[in-house]
Amino acid sequence: MIFENNGLFRLDTANTSCWFRVTRFGHLEHIHYGVRLAEQDPEGLALKRTAMYGSSVLYDESDPLYCLDTMALEWSGIGRGDYRHSPAEIKMPDGSFACDFVYRRHRIVSGSVPMETLPSAAGGSGDCDTLEITMEDVSNRVELLLYFTAYWQTDVITRRAVLVNRNGNPLVIRRLMSMMTDLPDEGFRLVTFDGGWIKEAHRHERPLQYGLYVNESTTGTSSNRHNPGFLLAEKEAGETHGRVYGFNLVYSGNHYGAVELSAQDIVRVQTGISPHCFEWTLNSGERFETPEAVMTFSPDGFNGVSAHFHDFVNSHIVRGGWKGKERPVLINNWEAHFFKFNRRKLLSLARRAKRLGIEMFVLDDGWFGKRNDDRAGLGDYTVNLKKLPGGMPRFAKKIRRMGMRFGLWFEPEMVNPDSGLYRAHPEWAVATPGKTPLLGRNQLALDLCNPAVRDYIVENVSRILDEAEIDYVKWDMNRHLSDAYSPLLQNQGEFFHRYIIGLYDVLTRIFRPRPHILLESCSSGGNRFDLGMLCFSPQIWASDDTDPIERLNIQGGLSYLYPLSAMGAHVSEAPHQQTLRETPLSTRFNAACFGCLGYEMDLKYLTRVQKKEIAVQIAFYKAHRATFQYGRFSRLPAMRGNKVHWLCAAPDGGEAVAGYFQTQAAAAEGAETLPLAGFEPDSVYTVETRAQSLFIKRFGGLVKHILPVSLNPDGIVLRTVGRFYCLKDCVERYECRGDMLNAGLRLNNQFIGSYYNDKTRLLGDFGSQLYVIKKHQA
Repeated sequence: MIFENNGLFRLDTANTSCWFRVTRFGHLEHIHYGVRLAEQDPEGLALKRTAMYGSSVLYDESDPLYCLDTMALEWSGIGRGDYRHSPAEIKMPDGSFACDFVYRRHRIVSGSVPMETLPSAAGGSGDCDTLEITMEDVSNRVELLLYFTAYWQTDVITRRAVLVNRNGNPLVIRRLMSMMTDLPDEGFRLVTFDGGWIKEAHRHERPLQYGLYVNESTTGTSSNRHNPGFLLAEKEAGETHGRVYGFNLVYSGNHYGAVELSAQDIVRVQTGISPHCFEWTLNSGERFETPEAVMTFSPDGFNGVSAHFHDFVNSHIVRGGWKGKERPVLINNWEAHFFKFNRRKLLSLARRAKRLGIEMFVLDDGWFGKRNDDRAGLGDYTVNLKKLPGGMPRFAKKIRRMGMRFGLWFEPEMVNPDSGLYRAHPEWAVATPGKTPLLGRNQLALDLCNPAVRDYIVENVSRILDEAEIDYVKWDMNRHLSDAYSPLLQNQGEFFHRYIIGLYDVLTRIFRPRPHILLESCSSGGNRFDLGMLCFSPQIWASDDTDPIERLNIQGGLSYLYPLSAMGAHVSEAPHQQTLRETPLSTRFNAACFGCLGYEMDLKYLTRVQKKEIAVQIAFYKAHRATFQYGRFSRLPAMRGNKVHWLCAAPDGGEAVAGYFQTQAAAAEGAETLPLAGFEPDSVYTVETRAQSLFIKRFGGLVKHILPVSLNPDGIVLRTVGRFYCLKDCVERYECRGDMLNAGLRLNNQFIGSYYNDKTRLLGDFGSQLYVIKKHQA
């Protein structure tokens, strides 16, 4: 709900309030963003101006205490006395960089206001209200429209800006952020999610000190280096308590987030398009719209902010036929075959997958052109009939006859120099005149600024989707952009942004007419995991790293900003291709459960006990899929540094699944507690460990100590036994009230070097367990 009274704007959600007012000179002064407040006089929260700091530059001589540099604002300019980082750097029509946008008028509308060139959150009249404030730089006749949309149930406010040139002369935008706000410092820590290929979204934090902190991508995408989302947490905030602010951006290109602590202890926060190589000429009568920024607040710690973001994404970002639907369990053939497959191998893998309970078969890279390695074929859409005799429709029909959906991999934004497309249209590849274009993974990027390129992609991808009746698409993009240049642009400062606009155009034209297709975005894993892509793809491949111990950091980091329903997570073979780490099959599954489950392995070489275990895993996931994908997810504090604790609670409170993960074993572990939270104190619950298998091979020579005869642990006898027989890990069962669960559940001892029995938990390095918590019916 949004209210205005005598220049004071109040944006209320169910649990938060954002207040600001128009000053006597027309600037927007920040009053409050935090817990929801009742309507009242705002002076108790307004930043006071009863004395003036030295070296201040006054805005107007009529008020000796009015200096923009020491005020808390919702927008600021350049050249008018505010020396903090400005959200706008514009060469105005008068040739100067001075800009001073002041209030002119406003309107409040029900629902969200769609954007013309970019995706944005969607909400109806019952979900949200939108405030549009028109600001103006009077001397230049340039307008700035600021949009604030308050989403009631999810406690999120979105913001964006639109610049309108009403001057007869052009202006040049060098930087225009989507939002800016000034907050009083609370001893903030800045939390970002950074990394690289196979180590995406690792959580990093640093205390905020005087100066400017930047969270930016310059790779052409939102990047695996620095996710667009970031958090500000008060000094003592933790996962379950304390004041935390969250910020994100609905954008898939170069982004820029900045946090600045001023000498007056005011924290300026802004986010938007990166100014890196950005320059946009705005002619008379033209408009430029920024991506939509997202912000939220919770007094309940990081989990509180995550809950807001998760609900917001599922309710207002994801759209189409898969919104709110449970995602199928899939098998992807990539790690099983790479490029070395034929129809016989694929159908054999599919039949084995079907017997285990898998619901969808996904054919990855290598099905088209001369794509026998990563050096050729990208850009061509002719099915390789040597690998798939009869073509794609015939193969897809065989998969569907098995009772599975069929999905297909594409990388439409790229081209190999060794391809029919490149030989026919070398000018379609991104290249700088006079310079040899740089290769990444033996490929070049296609120029999505070019309408002919976009038409080619839309026509060919759409044809294959329709001919083969595809149910799922994995859309990949396996390199950063370089050589940023398009011959169709007069101003190359527009390239990066126009590339992203072109991408959104392609995705809209392909998938909006086909809402039944489940699109999973991918970019060498999590190189483009952002809210912009989630407007088109309900889920995103989180990382090419399928090692579950690494995934604890990757999925855990992403969970601060994105729901589990958005994360693709697969069980793969071990040792893992990315780390050479040997992890238990149980842990690979237990980590992948906290996301959209898939398998990525050659099922041909599994033993009978492994196949049985995977079938049990899949049945378990299906039984609890709604809880994993759409339940309330929490990260719970661990008492020891070698533990990770996750919890998913069903929306109706009827069940929850807790994950206990041990990254490395410690000798003689002491007593352990499973941390739990959020259960109704007076309700009765049953807690039971998910039964999981322990394979004999893992115990090596230790098995001779429990056998009546001495056998070679690598000999044929134990290897044969290990294919058909396994041990069972400890299963614990408790019945108790919610108040006891909230206090933490004391667990059985781990193996401590002696005294094995069926009550001992056998975890070791990289061990884990799931605990199912069921509420008794009244």
